[in-house]
Amino acid sequence: MAQLDNVKIGSFIASLRREKGLTQQQLAENVGVSNKAVSKWERGVSQS
Repeated sequence: MAQLDNVKIGSFIASLRREKGLTQQQLAENVGVSNKAVSKWERGVSQS
């Protein structure tokens, strides 16, 4: 099974967020997490 590339996934999340015109805070509120979690996802440093 292929390992997911966290940096590529983070970049994808960031591009979709920007395409929708959302801030990290707005995305965080929509999915029920903190804006710090969104930042970690986008930087590819999330361990989940």
